[in-house]
Order: sequence, then C-alpha cells, then structure tokens
Amino acid sequence: MELGIGMFGDLAIDQQTGKYKDAGIKIREIIDQVKLMDEVGIDVFAMGEHHRPDYAVSSPEIVLAAAASVTKNIKLASGVTVLSSSEPVKVYEDFSTIDLISDGRAEIFVGRGSFIESFPLYGYSLNDYEELFDEKLELLLKINSEENVSWSGKLRPSMQNQTVYPRAKNNGKIPIWRAVGGTPQSVLSAAQLGMPLIVAIIGGMPVQFKNLIEFYKQEYLKVGFPESEMQIAIHSHTFVSDDKNVVEGYFENYKSQMDRIGKSRGWAPYTKMQYDGGRAKEGALFIGNSNEVADKIAYMKEIFGITRFIGHMDVGAPEDSIMRKSIELFGEKVAPQVR
Repeated sequence: MELGIGMFGDLAIDQQTGKYKDAGIKIREIIDQVKLMDEVGIDVFAMGEHHRPDYAVSSPEIVLAAAASVTKNIKLASGVTVLSSSEPVKVYEDFSTIDLISDGRAEIFVGRGSFIESFPLYGYSLNDYEELFDEKLELLLKINSEENVSWSGKLRPSMQNQTVYPRAKNNGKIPIWRAVGGTPQSVLSAAQLGMPLIVAIIGGMPVQFKNLIEFYKQEYLKVGFPESEMQIAIHSHTFVSDDKNVVEGYFENYKSQMDRIGKSRGWAPYTKMQYDGGRAKEGALFIGNSNEVADKIAYMKEIFGITRFIGHMDVGAPEDSIMRKSIELFGEKVAPQVR
C-alpha cells in the first residue's frame, strides 16, 4: 500500500494585521516540505487547487513542477484538478511537462472540487456543472491515450485530428485517478471507465463508505477490468505528533478552518467533542501519535482493501516546524508500521 500526503496550502490569519499570511512564504514552505517527504520515503504528494483568499495555491501544476526539481522518487499529483472548469488539453500539457521534468512521476486526480469559485472565474455556468465534467473527462482520457485526437461535444469546441504535445513518458499516458466525495453515480462512472478511485472521507465514520467502495469493486470487475489493476485510495485529514499537547493544541487550527468554511455552508461551530470523536478508531480524523495513526490506516486497509492512503496534512495552517515534524513521523514511524 502506498502512503501519501496531500495539502491545500491553507493560510492562517495574521493576528496583528487581521489579514491572511503571505502566500509566497507558504508556497516556498510547501516545496521544502515536499523535499522532506521525498527524503523520508513518502510515496505520493497531492497538491490541491483553490481560488480563494484562504488558500495559497490556485495552480497546483506550477507548485508540482517546482517540487519535481527538488525531489527524486515521490509521485507528484494534483489533489484535485477541478476538471469542470479546466481545459483538458492544457491539463494534459501541464502534467506531461511535469512528468518529463520528474522522469515519469506525475499523476492527475480529477474531480469536481469542494468549492465552486472557479466556475464564474473562468466563465462557466453552474447550470452545466455535471455535463462539463463528463465531457472534459472524456476528452482528457482520449488525449491521454491518443496522440492524434478527434473528438466532439456540446460545451467545448470539437477537435479534428489534432495533436497534443509533449507526450508523457509511459507511451504518453499519465495515471488519472477519479476523486469522489461519496456520490454513487461518480463511483459508477469511475468503475465503468476502469479509473483508479480516490474517496475523500473527512467526516462521520469511514465504515459508512464500505458499501460504496464495494459497489466500485463490483462494477469495475463487471466491466471486465482485471482485479490485479484495481486501485482504491482514501483521502482523510491527518496530523501526527508524539507530543500529546501538540495534538490537543492542533484542535484550534482544525476548528479555525472548519468554522471558516462552515460560515458559508451553514455549519454549526466545530466542537472539541467532534474533534475527539473523529480521532477515535471509528472516526474519520487520522490525528494522533504515530502508533494511533498507523493502526488507523491499517484498519482502513482491513475495511476497504485500499492500495493507497493520502493523509491531508495542512488543515488550519500549522506552523512550518510542526508540519515538518508531522511529515517526519509519517515517513519514519507511521509508514514502516503500516507496511
């Protein structure tokens, strides 16, 4: 099983100015942190895409390209590419370039994203939310498998025998994962296309997703794809510290981000009871000491038979030194125990 770390580039609020902290500093910290991940043996890094003031990264491709230049082994993925509001040709070109810079380590996680700011920003209508994604996924998969592309759809102009360069290393093919939040139709689509699946489990109890993942396995095999090629991942909020006081203190970081997002979504203020409940064995938060986090990831393997776990590790913008210690523990203690 592969173990990875994901980030969104959360920005904390400067208590003196009341403004978000400097995005440039955050991005440089992220690149240094990915270098550390590579050094401690983490398998995958996933960089998210957002178009909001509370996140530093709107272009994960640029950050991944920078990370490619300072790493040797770690796979570099988007987490996620909001494909509905992206241009599939440019997505492929960007990631094939990362693939060449990194000597074949690029991956793409495609999804609809958890925010919708990119739609009006790029001039797309939310009325086309579903159809935009389906069309663009079809085109991206075609570009990924064919050098000369002919394609037609309703919402994007057609392509007639056009070529897309540069081509990625593996005969032009980049691993493309389908990221979902729990919608059965999305899971069915991934299975029918034979795409690797990554499920975001960030609340409730992970076991509630068991039927959904079994549904994916059933439909994947029904189409005729080989079981040996099936890949399933989960993506959950994660933070590791062997200092109990640091784990307890991380509640304030976590609460600040949950409450910030919750204001626009009508959520009640986040509570310590929710935090502690999520940290329990049955909960969805992989937050605790290295033994607790390792045991919980192993439990996910038992429940779901996953082939990859991505720990989303920068919720609430912990300080760089705390993040680096969490990364070290994840690579040097958690990963060996899980493996």
